[in-house]
Amino acid sequence: MIDKWEKWARVRMRFVALLFVGFFIAATGRAFYLQVVDNDKLVKIAEKQHQKSIPLTPSRGGIYDRNNAPFAVSIEMDSCYAETRNMESIPEAATQLAPALGLSRDELEAKLKAAKNFVWLARRMPPEQAKKVKALDLEGVGFVKESRRFYPNSQVAAHVIGFTGLDPSGLEGVEKKYDNIILGNTGYLVTERDALGRDIALKKGSEGKAGSKGSNVVLTLDKNIQYIAEKELTKTIEKNGAKAGIAIVMEPDTGRVLAMANYPSFNPNNVKELTPGVIRNRAIADSFEPGSTFKIFLVAAALEAGVIRPGDSFNCENGSCNMYGRTIHDTHKYGALTVPQILKYSSNIGAAKIGQRLGSQRLFTALTGFGFGERSSIDLPGEVGGMLRPQEKWYGIDLATISFGQGVTATALQLTAAVSAVANGGNLMKPYLVDRIVDDEGVVLQQFGPQLKRRVISPETAKTVARMLEGVVVEGGTGTGAAVDGYRVAGKTGTAQKVEGRSYSASKRIGSFIGFVPVEKPRLAIMVMVDEPTANVYGGVVAAPAFSAIAQQSLCYLNVPPDKSIKKKPAQAPDKVTPQAEQAAVEGVTVEGADAGTMPNFRGMSMRQVLRVMEQRSLNVKLQGSGRAVEQNPPPGARITTQDQVWVRFVPSA
Repeated sequence: MIDKWEKWARVRMRFVALLFVGFFIAATGRAFYLQVVDNDKLVKIAEKQHQKSIPLTPSRGGIYDRNNAPFAVSIEMDSCYAETRNMESIPEAATQLAPALGLSRDELEAKLKAAKNFVWLARRMPPEQAKKVKALDLEGVGFVKESRRFYPNSQVAAHVIGFTGLDPSGLEGVEKKYDNIILGNTGYLVTERDALGRDIALKKGSEGKAGSKGSNVVLTLDKNIQYIAEKELTKTIEKNGAKAGIAIVMEPDTGRVLAMANYPSFNPNNVKELTPGVIRNRAIADSFEPGSTFKIFLVAAALEAGVIRPGDSFNCENGSCNMYGRTIHDTHKYGALTVPQILKYSSNIGAAKIGQRLGSQRLFTALTGFGFGERSSIDLPGEVGGMLRPQEKWYGIDLATISFGQGVTATALQLTAAVSAVANGGNLMKPYLVDRIVDDEGVVLQQFGPQLKRRVISPETAKTVARMLEGVVVEGGTGTGAAVDGYRVAGKTGTAQKVEGRSYSASKRIGSFIGFVPVEKPRLAIMVMVDEPTANVYGGVVAAPAFSAIAQQSLCYLNVPPDKSIKKKPAQAPDKVTPQAEQAAVEGVTVEGADAGTMPNFRGMSMRQVLRVMEQRSLNVKLQGSGRAVEQNPPPGARITTQDQVWVRFVPSA
């Protein structure tokens, strides 16, 4: 019996011993796992419980023009914070800090007392302000570098570049479209917290992690051509009392956009009080009836289809024609006109009759081929596709009206891309704005280039249309104001009624001119649109001169040699100019003895004075440069008429 109990006791002891050994091994293994295998993970969890990360503004990559001139850059600025637990006296600190921060003492003291410990006092401070705060050398006040977006050219290309928010994500333009490429990684500060989650102090030995910079974007825009386009567009809008305007400059062969100007514009460095109407990029976001500029594509389609030849004649019925129960009018009374004359004099009746011969299905197919009714897919946000109704939904009159640009809408960019197809021999190119993505070392991360969308007309048709459009700009055409001294120009005027509700406005118009230069080897396709001009509504008067000015200056800047075959008119010998007549020119009034048929002496006059004199004499003058007049053609006293080419060159005053 005793042996039996002793045996059972030994079994129990061994079991208990094994149990203790098992517990020991499990505890040791768990400890090893927690302290060695899972150590990093647990440390991070512990740190999260006792640390707080404060995000810092990430740095954005730069945006540059095609010559690497900066459009948008990120600059480092001081951000100021306070650790209230390290302050000897919050009221005293508030008293000293308030004037430097531009805050009231009471407001700042309340802000400091409300903080658990860490609080931002000012983010991205101006250098002078940061200098004042640093000079106070207050305990518990620290600084960290943060990035701020800056646009060195103010409003130049503002609608294309866009702007950022405070976070700072891109909100408009290229900044928004390429935000994930331009925006760098967010940095952070690390603070320690107590058991109740209150901030104690910045973690010792670590100031967190600085944000990394994003990639740089290089555009196809040329800052100088962009400036020229904006300057001339602004002049045109202000001179004609217009509501708004657009100017686009594009390389016809490639689709590269060299300039995209909008009026009114804005300064992206200060966008707090801007309205959506001002920041909207009208060049891609607004569609309008193109008016007679659409006749370019009608004629191109009809020639390509073989339904007309340049020598064909159409009866324009003395300015009034009934079609499908509606009356179509021309601004002047014409009889028989050839196809080139229909473009030159911009006959709506002639265009409608070409449209009848072409037919609605072929016209619709051609227009969609030129890119109308669809987005161009340019690398910008907010583009619309315009309105071109399916051919099966056209009514009888629609064929006629669409033939001269009514009942259809397009954007300025669509029109520029379409006319570029005529200029380059028939290829519709995809418009684009971003040339490449690079890092800070200049290494190309992504390269973009010309993309052919489709061929729309043959090279022969394109050349024929170009020759016809050249006639629009010569004497007698509607676009003589678009002529460029020394270069052959092809283009077309447009004047369209604005739609208000379901009807056309009786007074509001859109004047436009679109074309390319030089005709033989086009380097530039240019579109100018003027919205609601009041001084004059016709595209040949309000938009064509702006085309000429943009083209003249841009060709000179690009060193495109003039056509030597174009002979300038010889200047006539100057007649004697009386002092009274010269003074009358300066003051912009007519006095006895001043001959209205002679060229005044503009030397030393301002641009405003020159415009006043020429407007009084109903003469078209081209202005070059800015400042005071130093050179002119014809010379003072020369006989001039309304058909003469008159220009005045200005240089800035010393």
